[in-house]
Amino acid sequence: MRFSNAVVMVTGAGRGIGAEVARAFAQEGGVVYLADVEESGCQQVSAAVRAAGGQAHPLRLDVSSEHEWMAGVDRVLAEQGKLDVLVNNAGINVRAPLEEFPVEDFDRMMAVNVRGVFLGLKHGVRAMRRFGGGSIVNISSIAGLIGHRYTPIPYIATKGAVTLMTKGVAVQCAPFRVRVNSVHPSTVETELVAEMLKDPEKRAQRLNEIPMGRLATVEDVARAVLFLASSDAAFLTGVCLPVDGGLTAS
Repeated sequence: MRFSNAVVMVTGAGRGIGAEVARAFAQEGGVVYLADVEESGCQQVSAAVRAAGGQAHPLRLDVSSEHEWMAGVDRVLAEQGKLDVLVNNAGINVRAPLEEFPVEDFDRMMAVNVRGVFLGLKHGVRAMRRFGGGSIVNISSIAGLIGHRYTPIPYIATKGAVTLMTKGVAVQCAPFRVRVNSVHPSTVETELVAEMLKDPEKRAQRLNEIPMGRLATVEDVARAVLFLASSDAAFLTGVCLPVDGGLTAS
């Protein structure tokens, strides 16, 4: 197994992409800490992982709080003695036209999507440098690569920030054997997206822009994350990997 006894922390792991990423690492032998501001989801996913024979621990974490990041990472180090992989997945989106977008929602998105990833990088690197290196994977979006026509401008801004933070930290932390990469999904079939795409017109819009003719799955994203975190990607850092069925190539 690729991650036998590796210690992994995944944010936003209570559902959707984060939950699938956590399950995938556990299936590959990782000791996984599932972090989320909503404890119930992490507890349920952790229990399911353990029932399937994996190692999983729920961890409450508000990614916008530096105090909680410090406490969370320190708990992982105290219990496991190291942190090998960090996946910065937690993020939120508020959908409204630019001219009507509430500034309070813009600030909240920046706090979770940008400050949350920044704090993860800060304290993830702090931990990994102490123990000889590690791998960080940030979940960005196709909206971090292009000006996507169906995505709110504040979300594009936050994911663009994640893209360039990834590159900056990758370059500056390569000497410490810390690799940093990002994954950029197109629309992913999750419970939240399913609700939005009940509108046939919106579903058609998203499908028609993807050359491969289908939406991404959480498994598609998880496989990309595991690849970038694994030794198979040992010489990859600062990579922005689209998982988009060809959308950004068209």
